[in-house]
Amino acid sequence: MSSGDAMNPSEPYLRVDALSKTFGSIRALDRADFEVGHGEVMALVGENGAGKSTLVKILAGMYPPDEGRIRLGGKDVHFGGSTQSEHAGIAVVQQELSLVPSLSIADNVFLGDTRRGWRTRPRALARAATPYLEQVGLSELDPRAPVEHLSVAERQLIEVARLLARDARVVIFDEPTAALADREIQRVKTVVRSLREQRRSIIYVTHRLDEVFDLADRVTVFRDGRSSAPTATSDLTLDQLISMMLGGTLEGLFPERATAPGAIVLHIQNLMTDNVAEPVNLEVRKGEIVGLAGQLGSGASDVLRAVAGHQPRVSGTVTVSGSTVPPTSPSAAIRCGIGYSSSDRKRDGLFLQRSVVENLTSPSLDHVTTAGWLRPRAERSMSDRIAETFTIDRLRLGSVAGALSGGNQQKIAVGKWTGHPLDVLLIDEPTRGVDVGARAEIYRHLRTIAEQGTAIVIATSDSQEILGLADTVVAYFKGTQVSVRRRSDTDSRLLTREITHPQEASQ
Repeated sequence: MSSGDAMNPSEPYLRVDALSKTFGSIRALDRADFEVGHGEVMALVGENGAGKSTLVKILAGMYPPDEGRIRLGGKDVHFGGSTQSEHAGIAVVQQELSLVPSLSIADNVFLGDTRRGWRTRPRALARAATPYLEQVGLSELDPRAPVEHLSVAERQLIEVARLLARDARVVIFDEPTAALADREIQRVKTVVRSLREQRRSIIYVTHRLDEVFDLADRVTVFRDGRSSAPTATSDLTLDQLISMMLGGTLEGLFPERATAPGAIVLHIQNLMTDNVAEPVNLEVRKGEIVGLAGQLGSGASDVLRAVAGHQPRVSGTVTVSGSTVPPTSPSAAIRCGIGYSSSDRKRDGLFLQRSVVENLTSPSLDHVTTAGWLRPRAERSMSDRIAETFTIDRLRLGSVAGALSGGNQQKIAVGKWTGHPLDVLLIDEPTRGVDVGARAEIYRHLRTIAEQGTAIVIATSDSQEILGLADTVVAYFKGTQVSVRRRSDTDSRLLTREITHPQEASQ
């Protein structure tokens, strides 16, 4: 469907009226309305489980609605599958990229495009892909190069180039910057603004509320499957938007800090590992939360992985409560009292096809088995206790973990380590892809765990998270530990300089 279809000039290009969708006993959408105009960026926000993903999947033709109407270009449309949605001009840039790494950039731009014959020569395909790559700011790339060597941000932009090659008029960005560093985020924002200038309709789904005010013309809030009326971002403040999302004010996003951390529990001495340029020395005390701040690729995540046995150590020692941690494997670190929650819960943080109960008890099998035999009552008792602590719905304990919202998945990924006593808990990107309400819960849980005596180390690219949660702030830049400061001795301006231009910060 082209942008020239006859329609009322005052009518939005895409309009959804009273859309409903039910999955079993769960009403994911409840007569929700939504719209986006020509050349408009409409932000779509809400807590995990609010109905955003369901709306996106209906627009993409993946789910049929139970009730309601979808109008596109002034005409009623019905999608019997994703192909029909694509042919109508709707395209989705998913969080989970759908590129084929072994194929070339040009191959991926035209992947699945039935309008091109399978005998198209590579050189001709590369020439055809070039204008679409230029539109997304990737003119410097060789279209014949394989995708597997590109950064996450570049791959995401190739997804957008593919959608432009199919003349998508409605482009849906689903959490496009969740796994990107600041510099890469700017590239995505530039493309979004360019698409708006081309009069395309942009739906921007995000948990990063600063991006809402930076990019969007209007914002629609979903809550419990229902929609609010779209509101101009110029008429909103951050506090007002949070209040709309939560149904009330959010008092104290971050809990109170530790007042008197105890003895040193974790001692890292002269640690060297992949992507670390200089030896790392760090001490973490009982009851303390230490935040490793840095952009993606800064080395902060690599330090956590090396301490947890997920990445080889080149040199250095790690001790927990005076005992040396062998650099051999994750299981050796666990036996020494170290728990580790990775930044990618879907890849190596959860067993997505196993139940919530099994996930919550997976690090504590010694406590719920006897001679290798599972004790169901012990397993259920432990999972009930963790679920209560982390406010996970007990009715969902039998569900597969992959069916839960991102916020609940993250609670499981962190909460599973509280099944038995830990000395040290390491968490990489503790709230990536998590809404503001679930963030507040996770922060509160982490502070409670710390108050019970566990030493916690988080690595995050979110400076607000570091400054709001950590007792001690450690800055990383290109594999180097730049500084170690008490929270009271730093601020957002200094921290930003240290993780982006440390030479200027030291002047």
